[in-house]
Amino acid sequence: MTSKVRGIRGAVTVEANTAEAIFDATRRLMQAIVEQNRLAADDVASVILTMTPDLNADFPARAVRSLPGWQWVPLMCATEIAVPGSLPRCIRVLVHVNTDVTQDALHHVYLGEAVALRPDIAHPSPAAASSDERGELGTKRAAGSGGEQAAGG
Repeated sequence: MTSKVRGIRGAVTVEANTAEAIFDATRRLMQAIVEQNRLAADDVASVILTMTPDLNADFPARAVRSLPGWQWVPLMCATEIAVPGSLPRCIRVLVHVNTDVTQDALHHVYLGEAVALRPDIAHPSPAAASSDERGELGTKRAAGSGGEQAAGG
């Protein structure tokens, strides 16, 4: 099979607009994405991170760079579109990976209240949920997923 660039989505909510909360939540999300998809930093082409406008205490890329081997991965941070009624205090990520894995075999990860963004692909995983102190951990294969729900994501 030929290697292709694929996108892995994820999101997490944070309790407060603090550097520590942003760092911890982003690191937890990225660790879950890496574990669920068995990623090596060298296979990652780039990562785009966004935060809702109510989060500005730190760059989420700082947490990604703290992961072993990830200091060389191109990272970009941006502000999420301020859609009225959208989920507040949310960090979203799109990880571009070089992989032989098919689209439907990728695991998209949604933590905390962010599970509501993509209930079609974010379902609780009993083993993973026990390791998530702040909220429900949702992961599921991408099969049958469409675009983001109206809630944003």
